[in-house]
Amino acid sequence: MSLLPERDAAFAAPRRRLGIEIGIVLALSLGASALYSILTLISRLTAETSLGNQSAGINQATSTREWLDFTNQFLGFALGLAPVALVLYLLWRPGSSPFAQLGLEVRPRLLGRDFARALFLVAVIGVPGIALYAVGRLLGITVAVQAAPPDQYWWTIPMLILAALKAGLLEEVIVIGYLYKRLDQLGWGTWKIIIASALLRGSYHLYQGIGPFFGNVVMGVVFGWCYRRWGRVMPLVIAHTLIDIISFVGYPLALAWWPGIFGVSK
Repeated sequence: MSLLPERDAAFAAPRRRLGIEIGIVLALSLGASALYSILTLISRLTAETSLGNQSAGINQATSTREWLDFTNQFLGFALGLAPVALVLYLLWRPGSSPFAQLGLEVRPRLLGRDFARALFLVAVIGVPGIALYAVGRLLGITVAVQAAPPDQYWWTIPMLILAALKAGLLEEVIVIGYLYKRLDQLGWGTWKIIIASALLRGSYHLYQGIGPFFGNVVMGVVFGWCYRRWGRVMPLVIAHTLIDIISFVGYPLALAWWPGIFGVSK
């Protein structure tokens, strides 16, 4: 007779099943991004143009027709959150909310603390991250990341904010919340999980060059350590979203002020 309640026993998954589940989730989301990013880096390094003279565009226009561009980008936001919905569904158990399991639920009494912790992470990670990007550009090991489209509409900034929110949810819920939960169940140690997650985070940013890889690995270690201490992914989502909002919305201003760093070298 099982010592587990019947409900829990029905959901108890063997190690092999969990491993397959993790592989499928990553193949449908950031694991696939990591593979394409590695391939992109190899292509960049073997190109005739030096890495520092190359560029990578994100949040760029998808069509010259405004209504079609808006529709494509909004669908990209909405459908891009499907992997987040998937992992929350996989973590759901009767009587146990996946939001509560990951510390992603909105709780008024914790909201102030979540935002305070997020602002702390923005200061610790966001500001040094911009400096690291600038150093990487000067050293020629980071491509020029064009974080916003050159031609903007009235809805461009709201869409950039949605893009930042999508990145915050996708990366923190999957690479921190979900992956930590599952690797814990597989018996991995804390620092093994933190390092593996951080390397994954760095790998899907390799399309930006060598500098962003190391910067995101450091970000992954700091975020992972904080998650272990706080037990909540919400501060990480807020911090990541704020960092990306600053990067996306502030890109045109940064390009105008420091074209040599944020623009493509001629």
